[in-house]
Amino acid sequence: MNTPSDPHPADLACLLEERGFESLWYGEHSHIPCSRATPYPPGGDMPDPYKNMMDPYLSLMTAANATTTLKLGTGIALLMERDIFAQAKTIATLDRLSGGRVIVGTGVGWNQEEYENANTHPFNKRYAVLRETVEATRILWSQPEAGYKGKYIAFDPVWANPKPLQQGGPKVFLGAMGPLGRKHAASWADGWYPVDVAMGDVAKTVESFREEVKQAGRDPADIDINIQIMDTGNLDKLKEYRDMGIERATIGVSMDLWDKPEAMLPMIDEYAKVIPELAR
Repeated sequence: MNTPSDPHPADLACLLEERGFESLWYGEHSHIPCSRATPYPPGGDMPDPYKNMMDPYLSLMTAANATTTLKLGTGIALLMERDIFAQAKTIATLDRLSGGRVIVGTGVGWNQEEYENANTHPFNKRYAVLRETVEATRILWSQPEAGYKGKYIAFDPVWANPKPLQQGGPKVFLGAMGPLGRKHAASWADGWYPVDVAMGDVAKTVESFREEVKQAGRDPADIDINIQIMDTGNLDKLKEYRDMGIERATIGVSMDLWDKPEAMLPMIDEYAKVIPELAR
């Protein structure tokens, strides 16, 4: 959850890189409204760590400085809740200073009050707003004189430099589970970022998504799937997901271990044992 109670980003990043992990992912909530009008999606009270999350880009820059190969992911970043120009520059700077190691996971968020505090666009149009946000950001990352005219996002040509080290910018994965979100992921994202416990039959859902990609006129081989694992006790699932052609699995820390840094290292060591087997 990237709180001050978690292992320091530099320490955690070094542990992961030393043990052969590919990447480290941090999520984002710049604030949490005191209002409880939007219920917590899993039900019950919202866990306190949501109120204490640090900035993901600063934590990932700290992780980058302590490592050489570990990739740096946002899981997920709320791209619509920041100024588009400052955010594009922040990500470009992180990518450049880290040697091109950034991956962007994004989504529309679950808290309507949080969204409306930072965004004047309609909450019920948030997927369309996110699509335009990503399109405009890609233009800022790639064009010498970048301009964009959409329904929700629009600006005249600007100079927005430096560009990310990765040509065209980091890959953007959309974290979405419902039919509308999956349709958007299939049509414009570089990859899909689902959570396994919400997918039902994972193999069937993956096949269904790949069919949606084809229907959108795209090649499923070009769209990576980054699956978030929450059933962390079943290491064999990693092999099953690999055999389905899933590109990457991020290991979610279960809620009962949030703010328990002493539980992190045993979990990391347990998963490290299976990494050599996954490469076969």
